[in-house]
Amino acid sequence: AALALAAAGGGLVAAAAAGLLGATAGFFAGGMLLLCAMLALATAWLYGRPASRTGASWSVSRLGLRNAAYRPGRSVLCIALIASAAFIVVAVDAFRREGTHAALDPRSGTGGFTLLADTLLPIAHDMSSPAGRDALNLVDLHEPPGPLAGVTLRRFRVRPGEDASCLNLYQAKDPRILAPTAAFVAEGRFAFGASLAQSAAEIDNPWLLLEREFDDGAIPAIADATSLAYALHLAVGDDFVINRDTGRPLRLRIVAALSDSIFQRELLIGERHFERVFRDYDGYRFFLIDAPPERADAVAAAFEDRLADFGFDVVSAGERLAAFHRVENTYLATFQTLGGLGLVLGTFGLGAVLLRNVLERQRELALLRAVGYNGSHMSLMVLAENALLLLAGVLAGAVSALVAIAPAWIERGAGLPVLSLGALLAVVVATGLTASLAATIAVVRAPLLGALRAE
Repeated sequence: AALALAAAGGGLVAAAAAGLLGATAGFFAGGMLLLCAMLALATAWLYGRPASRTGASWSVSRLGLRNAAYRPGRSVLCIALIASAAFIVVAVDAFRREGTHAALDPRSGTGGFTLLADTLLPIAHDMSSPAGRDALNLVDLHEPPGPLAGVTLRRFRVRPGEDASCLNLYQAKDPRILAPTAAFVAEGRFAFGASLAQSAAEIDNPWLLLEREFDDGAIPAIADATSLAYALHLAVGDDFVINRDTGRPLRLRIVAALSDSIFQRELLIGERHFERVFRDYDGYRFFLIDAPPERADAVAAAFEDRLADFGFDVVSAGERLAAFHRVENTYLATFQTLGGLGLVLGTFGLGAVLLRNVLERQRELALLRAVGYNGSHMSLMVLAENALLLLAGVLAGAVSALVAIAPAWIERGAGLPVLSLGALLAVVVATGLTASLAATIAVVRAPLLGALRAE
């Protein structure tokens, strides 16, 4: 049974790696089957009454390991409970998002932009052109050694609306709409997940999907995958209707999903479509600023000072993304706490099982004491039995979870959180060993003569 389950799990993982099966479903199902295979292997070993050599230098510990087969069902139940809780804890921790380690990468969640800005009033002039800088009194700031020398911007048209991110407690019915310029689209920044791309150009740069024309009049739109799934409850290919309560409802068709981006608050459509359906919104009110990180504060201060009449408000793109991550990590911490509670209950339950086994084997243990085993020998036996069940559960759950979540952290380009997971599992092992203290005390303090008389 163990071999069959392991083979089935390996087959699912191989199929997912080859693209024959969805990565999430394949790897997660493979990890679960691997966990079941390990539990089946543990069951076979315990019910097979493992033999023990008495001549080895660590024969007392081996005798303790063999005691795990005294009640195989109880031991397997303990291993399964601890393994399941460890599976949840490891899997959840691997999805935690930390900071902006790749903030300058054009494929990262910030698109490589250092700053972003919103304005209260629209700006019609192009700050990337000499004429626009002159109209906005920015020429001297762009000339070296001015704070804006070498700084570039990308402009977005804006139709105000509700926040569609996880920062909004309610489901957005009329989210904010952004429309990037052709210059931004051509750069192909940010990373995408699923999309409706068909041509080679669209696959290479899914932003080109915003220029599509649908026969039914739907407007192509792009959204962040997190907001799409958890805030809007939609998927790529679904339609979202805005202006429902007006005489001009608009149907937006989701053509692509961004992977963990700063655009979690809004939906994005093409500028040509925006100008056609939102004629009342002129100018540009959202900007992405590409500036050297060491000059970010000076750039932000210069823009806010010269463009104060427009209500120009600059914030760090990395901080905006981190704000979304904090909310996501809070939910993950909740689930991890529940998994940690399961681990704690499992370890203390393991201590209770060991105590019951000791109480049921009092006559046997008394006989061992009578023939020369002392208190330290008996304590070592109990600790060895406890360590076997605890480590078997932790390792089975952790290894299976690593297989299950492999595509998630590989796709994000993040390394395995070895330190946090190692510390967490070390605490669990220490707690489990401490939980066996009651069984150890019961062994040492067991009445010898009364148990021998019963024997």
